[in-house]
Amino acid sequence: MICPRKTSTLALAAALAFVLAKAVPVPYARAQQAQPVPPPPPAAPTEDPHAVIRARVDLVVVPVTVKDTSGGLVDDLREDEFRVLEDGVEQKVALFSTDTFSLSTVVILDDGLKSKTSERVKQTLVAIAGAFSESDEVAVGRFDAYYTPVLDFTNDNDKLITALKGVDLGNQSFSTTTTGNGPTPPSPSAGSSIPAPGIGGIPTTNPFHPPNTKHIDDALYEAAQMLKTRGRDRRKIVLIVSDGANGRYNSHTSSETMKTLLSSDISVYAIGLDQAVLLRGTTDLSHYAHQTGGDVYYALHESDLPSLYAQTSEEARHQYTIGYVPAGTDRGKLYHSIEVRIRRPGLTLLCRDGYYLVPRN
Repeated sequence: MICPRKTSTLALAAALAFVLAKAVPVPYARAQQAQPVPPPPPAAPTEDPHAVIRARVDLVVVPVTVKDTSGGLVDDLREDEFRVLEDGVEQKVALFSTDTFSLSTVVILDDGLKSKTSERVKQTLVAIAGAFSESDEVAVGRFDAYYTPVLDFTNDNDKLITALKGVDLGNQSFSTTTTGNGPTPPSPSAGSSIPAPGIGGIPTTNPFHPPNTKHIDDALYEAAQMLKTRGRDRRKIVLIVSDGANGRYNSHTSSETMKTLLSSDISVYAIGLDQAVLLRGTTDLSHYAHQTGGDVYYALHESDLPSLYAQTSEEARHQYTIGYVPAGTDRGKLYHSIEVRIRRPGLTLLCRDGYYLVPRN
């Protein structure tokens, strides 16, 4: 700390006399009128918002789901019942809310399910539209070896229903027009006899890998790319319906996909089918859901699916929102762990494991 030098009374008096001698007299009435601080010039707002933006950037927002022993949502917790730690250092809660949020959701459907499973899923797809409200926006995609966008974000329920009706799982030919800003499978090079996969009824395959190899990492990565641009005033989630089988030759690694999800505050919610039910808790679906603060549901029967679609959206919408400005941790680190604790016993808590700092220009 730099301390100011002591100044003698005589020196201060001399300096004051000099300033008064140079000052231009102002009439008392004018002096009174000049007292209110004038509004800032037009250029000033470009400076003031930086402080606000900086505060928003520094604020870490953590959606938290709390369940009782029967799996029901608990919605009567108070702020003082939560504790938040970053990298093991307890943080002061700066934001606490129980308000519901509108959802930005990408629904991705497994295109490599067993034929019987595909049929029962197809029969329930329209029920997905009923799980969302008019304030939500939903996009739809399908995946096997490649991710194929079906519908871009829309809050038009009729468009969503039409798109879902047109999806024919297990057959890459579908009646709806593929729209959206997501990537499409790569086209063959000039002169190649290999057709572009996923287009015009041609099965999605990769000539370098065995048929029916599914790439969950790639599908979630592409969904995250779509969601990362959505506003922070919305819950951003991926709803994946899959058996959890994941091929070895994804273009994006699991860690790369996880980094993209956590950097953009995206939670993964999964509905597990077939082998995911048998291997519950050990598939990649569980890995992504638990680390991002989402959840996994398991469908034993076709009749379970409509209620699970609704349950997923309700859980994502009704979460506690906790925010804090990090203090006492190393801001030079790229990744920071998050731990949320609750003082009330007997409850299960779901939240993301951490976050990545995103460089900003």
